[in-house]
Amino acid sequence: MNTTVARLTVRGLFGRRRALLLLLVPALLLVIAVVARNSDSDKHDLIQSVVGQLGLGTLVPILGLIVGTGVIANEIDDGSIVYLLAKPLPRWKIVTSKLAVAIGTTWLFAAVPVLVAGLIIYGNQDDLAVGYTLGALASGAAYSAFFLLLGVVTRHAVVAGLAYALVWESLVGNYVKGAKTLSIQQWGLSIAEATATEGVLTAPVALGVALALLTAVTSIATILAATRLAGLTLASEE
Repeated sequence: MNTTVARLTVRGLFGRRRALLLLLVPALLLVIAVVARNSDSDKHDLIQSVVGQLGLGTLVPILGLIVGTGVIANEIDDGSIVYLLAKPLPRWKIVTSKLAVAIGTTWLFAAVPVLVAGLIIYGNQDDLAVGYTLGALASGAAYSAFFLLLGVVTRHAVVAGLAYALVWESLVGNYVKGAKTLSIQQWGLSIAEATATEGVLTAPVALGVALALLTAVTSIATILAATRLAGLTLASEE
């Protein structure tokens, strides 16, 4: 990882309006968690609804989208990426530096609030809060890599990312049995199930399959993004 690229990426990421979203979305989850904690509803059902569905299922992919596209898409759109590409840096190092910032930011603003919300609602009973947090960490890394790739390959990365997160993940991935195997959200849920007390969670994807797919998506997306960025360099030189 190149520290200069990482520092510039952090400055650009938090110097825009998207920084407000990074604070607003997790804050909303925590407010909902406090309200849920003070309600009379079953706390086991609440942690699955608030932390599982809203946190792992909505907060993590949305923040992954905001951050993953934000670390590079704007630089490509406004042309400032050319100045970075002019530096004698391997393209893979630029991508991995930006990805490290994206993953770290997603973990900070998504996985940490998931943990706090889980502890507020349910404590650490049945290891559910920790399980959801580990699922958020793993899926957050995959989302960051996938959405960073979208930021490199298309100018409509946010639209494409929303289509994936809202249509595929939230609708198709939740209700179509076969499609669940191709859902980053469901892979994260598999890790949560394996961590929590046996029987308190159910995931449609086996843990081994989920881990393999999470690793594959993160790795392949990173490689493809670096390859595409090298192509952008050639285009700018021409």
